[in-house]
Amino acid sequence: MMTDANPLRPLFWVGSALEEIRSFPLGVRRLVGFALYLAQMGGNHMDAKPLKGFGGAGVLEVVEDHDRNTYRAIYTVKLAGAVYVLHAFQKKSKKAIETPKRHLDLVKKRLRRAEEHHRQWLRGGH
Repeated sequence: MMTDANPLRPLFWVGSALEEIRSFPLGVRRLVGFALYLAQMGGNHMDAKPLKGFGGAGVLEVVEDHDRNTYRAIYTVKLAGAVYVLHAFQKKSKKAIETPKRHLDLVKKRLRRAEEHHRQWLRGGH
């Protein structure tokens, strides 16, 4: 239940993250949407895990399997008062567990963009 004391944090999409999630199957989109809603409320989805290589729980990922495919959505809650969706993709390889380097590099780049946007947003610029 949402109260005035706990308003939803605004949700910002970085780069093509919204389009990436829109390409996911409906069931995966629903799970990701619910995880993002919980993040906006200040909570965590039970399947949200810290993304390795980003120093703690500030950058999270939700992984969902659907029809023998794996989908990942990566977002950050480390920027005060906001949630930033950084990247989403369908994982192609079934062999390697870790996130491919090209995806991690993109997340790092988008995190820097989110940090810059956040500084401007706090100053009242959009």
